[in-house]
Parts: sequence; structure tokens; C-alpha cells
Amino acid sequence: MIRFRSRTRAARLALSILAAPLALSPLLTAPAHAIIVYDPTNYAQNVLQAARALQQINNQITSLQNEATMLINQARNLASLPFSSLQQLQQSVQRTQQLLNQAQNIAFDVQQIDRAFQQQYRNVSLSASDQQLVADARTRWQNTVAGLQDSMRVQAGVVGNIDTNRTQMSALVGQSQGATGALQATQAGNQLLALQAQQLADLTAVVAANGRAQALQSAEQAAAAEQGREQRRRFLTPGSGYQPGNARMFQNGN
Repeated sequence: MIRFRSRTRAARLALSILAAPLALSPLLTAPAHAIIVYDPTNYAQNVLQAARALQQINNQITSLQNEATMLINQARNLASLPFSSLQQLQQSVQRTQQLLNQAQNIAFDVQQIDRAFQQQYRNVSLSASDQQLVADARTRWQNTVAGLQDSMRVQAGVVGNIDTNRTQMSALVGQSQGATGALQATQAGNQLLALQAQQLADLTAVVAANGRAQALQSAEQAAAAEQGREQRRRFLTPGSGYQPGNARMFQNGN
């Protein structure tokens, strides 16, 4: 009986010893949410996603910078040239035009030229008097002299424009080289073309004035030759041709 009780006590003690860790285990075990688990695959994916997001932000920043640069360049290309030589070029053309409009006697007018040649450069009339022949010859000579004078005046005016053209050309080349955009460069180039057109206009005026003077001179020579033939015919005509007379060499008969 005593032996049975001892065995029962021993069994109880063993059960208590075995049950003690189980009872204490909730106190020694850490909570589930406090456990940190390191997952290399998940970490690598997170880093890769962050890198991609950063790259997208950098791309957006670069795109915005490019758009801002493009807008700045467009503004420069659309900027107008702050210089114009149009007024000076127009004044030069007007000066040359005024000289052409001041042509004497026979001007640069088709109808006036036709009338003048019908009246002054036509065939010599057989019934015209000697005084009329002399008067017509003098008128033609005056026309020739006036044409030569007009030609020289136009030449002088064109030479006077050279200094203005040189100043404008220097200014336009400087504006073209310092242009900040395509529009300014184009406008400077257009004004240089306008300067060239003005110079061509001056050259045309000189050629026209010289041609007019030469044409009047040639017309005078042709009319003089025709008049000379008529005067020779009258001189050689029998009857009322040349009549000799007395000539006095000295006033007091000495």
C-alpha cells in the first residue's frame, strides 16, 4: 500500500514537471507581429520598382526641360529684327526717281518723245526757210546738251547714294550676324536683298539716262545730216541759189 502511494506521488510529480514547460511556454514565446522576416526576393523587387519610378521622374524632368528649351528657341525664332533700313532705301530710290523726273526738254515719256521727234527730228521740209532750219538745228542741239546734263546729274545722284548704301550694308550685315533666331536672320537677309534691289534701280537709272543722252545725240547727228543735204541742194540750185555780195573786213574802211 505504501509502495502504491509512492508510485502515485512519483507519477504526479512527473506530470507536473512535464506540464510546467507547457504552462510557461505562452509567457516565453514572442508575439507573431513582432517577428521580422527578411525576404531577399521581395527586397530586390522593391528596389527595382523604386529605381524605375526614379527613372520615370528623371525622364519627365528631362522632357520638361526639352519643352522649355524648345519654347525658348521658338520665341527666339519668332523675334522680329529690331532694325529696318526701308526708309533710307526708299529715300535713295526717291532721290534717283526725282532726278529722272527732272529730265529737260524731252522727258522719259513715250507720248512726249513721239511728239518731239515728229516736230524736231522729222525729215527736213523742202519749203522750210533757212531761219527755220537754223532754229530746228539749235533746238536739237539744246536737247542733246540737256540730255548729257541730265545723264551726269543722275550719275552724280547715284554716286551720292553709295555712302548711304555702304552704311546700310554694314548695319544689315551686323544685324544678320548677331541675329538670335531664324526670323531675325531672314529679315536681315530680306533687307540686304532690298539694298541690292535699290542699287540695281540706281544702275538702271544710270543706264537709262546715258541711253537717252546717246539717243538724242545720235538723233541730232541724223537730223543734221539730213539738213545738211537739204542746205547743199539749195546752195547748188540754179537761179535763186547762192548770191555773192560785198564783204567789209574792217569797220572804218582801213
